Amino acid sequence: MHHDDFQLAGFTPYLLNQAAEAQSLIFSAIYKDRYGMLRNEWRVLFHLGRYGEMTAKDISEKAMIHKTKISRAVRALEEKRFLAREVSEEDRRAERLTLRAPGREAFEYLVKAAGEYEDRLAGKLGQDEVQMLKALLNKLL
Repeated sequence: MHHDDFQLAGFTPYLLNQAAEAQSLIFSAIYKDRYGMLRNEWRVLFHLGRYGEMTAKDISEKAMIHKTKISRAVRALEEKRFLAREVSEEDRRAERLTLRAPGREAFEYLVKAAGEYEDRLAGKLGQDEVQMLKALLNKLL
């Protein structure tokens, strides 16, 4: 492609970002309206719900989110009483994070909502296209 013909709207990274942002905004309305959560709070909640006890560093590495954003999300979830912190006995600098009962309930509700969201997406695109899209996106990771 000649640089004079370049259009941002057709640039693959731009399209990927726009599609991700649009889909994320639709789903974020669910956790924001019901729990007052932001995106990184949902992601921290998800990781603790799915994988159990973790440190902020573990979540940062697994979710590919900067540790300062994880720290803010952890603080917000703690204020909502969704998680508990405990100093690690192995490394006094680290804190082990676990979900409390309200956090577990929010996790269960949101996982169900995420499944319903995926079903609606499959209804819009078709199951074959959803699988193809996921396969292509995984190739890019």
